[in-house]
Amino acid sequence: MAEQPNAPADDPPAGTDAAQATARHGGQGQPAPETGRCDFCRLPIPGAPVTAEYDGEQYAYCCESCRESARTHEKVFTQYHGFRRVPTGVAPLDESLPQGVPRNSFVLLTDLAGTRTEAIQAELVWRALLRGEPAVYVSFLEPPMSVVQEFVTLDWNVLPYLESGQLQILDCFTYRLENRERMYDRLNEWNAFLSDVAAEATTQVRDPTELGELSNRIDGVLEAREMEDRGIVVVDSLTEFGALVQPVKAYAFLKDVRAEVCKSRFVPIYAGATVTGEDQQFPHDLNYMVDGIVELNLNEELIEGSLVKQIRVRKMSGVLTLPKWVSYEYTAGEGIVTVDLREGPPDEDAPAAQDGAGQTASDGPRSDAGQNGAVSTGYSQGPPVGQTAEGGSADDQSPDGNRDAEEATEDDTADGGTE
Repeated sequence: MAEQPNAPADDPPAGTDAAQATARHGGQGQPAPETGRCDFCRLPIPGAPVTAEYDGEQYAYCCESCRESARTHEKVFTQYHGFRRVPTGVAPLDESLPQGVPRNSFVLLTDLAGTRTEAIQAELVWRALLRGEPAVYVSFLEPPMSVVQEFVTLDWNVLPYLESGQLQILDCFTYRLENRERMYDRLNEWNAFLSDVAAEATTQVRDPTELGELSNRIDGVLEAREMEDRGIVVVDSLTEFGALVQPVKAYAFLKDVRAEVCKSRFVPIYAGATVTGEDQQFPHDLNYMVDGIVELNLNEELIEGSLVKQIRVRKMSGVLTLPKWVSYEYTAGEGIVTVDLREGPPDEDAPAAQDGAGQTASDGPRSDAGQNGAVSTGYSQGPPVGQTAEGGSADDQSPDGNRDAEEATEDDTADGGTE
């Protein structure tokens, strides 16, 4: 909200233009042209505005409630809903969600083995940290050390954020270990160091099957970080959580968490889950409850003999959504990188170049995938142009791989040999 230099004056006397405007504004259902945005809430004014004047300046409001609030508040909203939406920072997600993600969203990341869901979750956290927001990582699948290692593998240094408390880990894994000291003794020096750094920023859940304790731990971490209208929560696996408790209790718990965290605190939750249509296990029918669904897929039809990772935002309540499949891969230091799959050679405007089999670039890709009509990456499958598979220059060899006969005769003569 922005500071108000002066509060608006009291209600104008009856009979004035402002009073008449107020009387006309009663929500009678009559369409009226938009006259601008309210000077308090910044929502569009659908009909005649409710006005007030102070020091010669006239203010326009959409309703009497906004006019009264403007009189009693020291600040007004600078934008009406922008603070309720936030970009994820993950390129293909932001491309499909140009208006961002509403802060009160519970987002389900449905995955398949091999789609690297943990890397996407790590990037969601990393981008939030770079925005200066706090983040909480709820881990059912990995100990805190392995969570930190995921960031390090992607060349993202989260150690300062762990030290400052901006990144918190809720440990729902190590309760499985009967002897935690023995696990620590087995670590090498590097992993022991990561474990020590993560320890200060880790809250352990003694028994995640005790849903009351788990709920209190989540609420305590968020409260300590003052996470209201800021920050994100990432849950690595709802599938693992569902394996710990009965499905009915699991569904009820997630509904409560969605209400307490997303709807009350306006903190979005990104939760991973393996959802298939074949089995009816938790959380197969969670789709109706969540606010957003991001699908991760492996497509084996785009390139023959390869599995191409794909991501798509299937739905997101309250914002514009462009549900299209985007191919991706992960690169250390950059995070998710979209892969442009297209038919034809890398540069169709370039002059046609002949390969070793006499085929030109204009003939299309050499792979069977291209000949069958599947999408090709456009990358060459042979040696670089002008070189042979052995690394030598193509000019030094004839098509059958032998030296030119005339060249060989000249070389023998220069060495003193006879014809």
